[in-house]
Amino acid sequence: MKKKKAALLICAAMAGQAVAAISIDKIDPPYWWTGMHDRTLQLQIHGTDIRDAEFSTDYPGVTVDSVTRLDGSPNWQYVYLNISPEACPGTMKLKWKAGKKTLTRDFELKARKEMKGAQGFSAADVLYMIMPDRFASGREDHPEAKTLKNIVAENRENPNGRHGGDLQGISDHIDYIDSLGVTAVWLNPVLENDMPGGSYHGYATTDYYRVDPRFGTNKEYADLTERLHDRGIKMVMDMIFNHSGSHHPWALDPPASDWFNHQGDYQQTNYRLSTITDPYASEYDKDLTVNGWFVESMPDLNQKNPHLMKYLVQNSIFWIEDAQIDGIRMDTYPYADRERMGEWIDAVMAEYPGFNIVGECWYGSPAGEQFWQTGSAIAKAMGIDTRLPVVMDFPLSILCADLKPFKVDSQSWNGINELYDHFALDYVYANPMNVLRFLDNHDTDRFILEIPENLDAWKQAIAMLLTVPGIPQLYYGTELLMNGSKEDSDGFVRRDVPGGFKGDKENHFVANGRSELQNEAFDFISAICDWRKTSDAIAKGDMKHFMPTNGVYLYRRKYGPEEAIVILNGKDEDIDLDMSRYAEIIKEGDTYTDILSGETTVLRDGKKTLKLPARATKILKLND
Repeated sequence: MKKKKAALLICAAMAGQAVAAISIDKIDPPYWWTGMHDRTLQLQIHGTDIRDAEFSTDYPGVTVDSVTRLDGSPNWQYVYLNISPEACPGTMKLKWKAGKKTLTRDFELKARKEMKGAQGFSAADVLYMIMPDRFASGREDHPEAKTLKNIVAENRENPNGRHGGDLQGISDHIDYIDSLGVTAVWLNPVLENDMPGGSYHGYATTDYYRVDPRFGTNKEYADLTERLHDRGIKMVMDMIFNHSGSHHPWALDPPASDWFNHQGDYQQTNYRLSTITDPYASEYDKDLTVNGWFVESMPDLNQKNPHLMKYLVQNSIFWIEDAQIDGIRMDTYPYADRERMGEWIDAVMAEYPGFNIVGECWYGSPAGEQFWQTGSAIAKAMGIDTRLPVVMDFPLSILCADLKPFKVDSQSWNGINELYDHFALDYVYANPMNVLRFLDNHDTDRFILEIPENLDAWKQAIAMLLTVPGIPQLYYGTELLMNGSKEDSDGFVRRDVPGGFKGDKENHFVANGRSELQNEAFDFISAICDWRKTSDAIAKGDMKHFMPTNGVYLYRRKYGPEEAIVILNGKDEDIDLDMSRYAEIIKEGDTYTDILSGETTVLRDGKKTLKLPARATKILKLND
């Protein structure tokens, strides 16, 4: 009996030590706001053995809905609070009790600021995509980075290493971005990637509420967004809900057994998005597509877990409210759970009706892309409700690789026809104006593999991108004729901008540091971007195009009385263009101003033909 009592005393003492060991090291989100549309606030608490602790709070207008204790690590607890409309801004006292041990933490409820963000983006905008690590460095030292566990030395000689670009570097070059004429900036992910390999690209998140300290701070991100807004430029945030980084605390110490797909064991996806819409696909293949991991260092999140999904939804709302971002680009959208992601979109749009979201849906044909866009007739016919506002035109990027439709060779006419055929398929989209058009991005080859002798073909590609229906996106460096293939390394299409880093011998951010050809390219983009800011025909108008003949592609954009005619001569020689076939859109005697040259011209003046120079690119605005 004495031995039994002694054993019980030892167990009690050990239990007491366990209780005494409880701690809290992080609460997500770090603060919140009163007056939100969704009154439910989830608090994710992480700390030693915190799961089973009793939680309470006493704050006017705030009640505890529930406390959730999952079946994973004992170091996580999920508290759900109801923030009533009567709750006022202030500091709440959050309390935890385990045995005789009590912990208290302050949690701030803020007043909502005047919303300058959440503007959304549309076909009136031009998105400029920047990889922060490769654009420019504005601070030589980031002392906050010392808090990271996996500090990787910068090495600009390594195309796949960290090069040291940061948010301050982008802020320092706002004049450059503004002078290009773009109206929105899309940054590759800026959140913490505390990974052994450095993860300079940003797609292996380890903290969803913290800007990576090598880029800067949360405040610097918000300040950059505010500075862009002051110039009339929007901010689009790149997010990833399909996976986290393998060094995220969730991956190292999972909150629940189903937090990751395949119970946290690596099983690679088949990368075959066709299985999602394939009427003949096996369940095995479909499951592997969506629930397989992208790569081993990026564990696949299970969006079907409601606590995880609430966390992700709330995180999006946090960044919109706190940093005043205007839109979201969601990475690997189809690889996540479709229904849960639709609910995420609904929640964001309910809170911010003017917001906009584009999802990365990497398909080789418009048939695959259109399925995901909200209002898709084919998805509806399948009994599926897709809610993604904007999809990406990967097929256009594939078609335009290495300037294929615009090159002068025996196939050049066929190339121009392929371009026509591509846009002829826009009927599959519920809304072609909500298709993100692009020539290249951080995951593809640069759309030119080498600097050309002249810009004739390049200009035709750019003019097309910036004048067809949809939302155009430019990849940083396009205006500087950056080129190359990712065949050997992704880093070769993610090069540094010369002049953005200490010690650079050239500075391409200023006109006198660029070559004559680079300035010609920069000025060409800038001229079109500046004009399209005032063009309703481009921002809102319909399109009518004519099948290419004699190597010429001609189309009209029209909105109300405003019209613009685009003419691309794909031939390497002057031609006499028969204008009679365009009579339905071009009237005799109407005058047009070329927005590129400033020249005034009459396209139909009684003559049957129009003299068109070799490789001509014309963007003509109808005069009043």
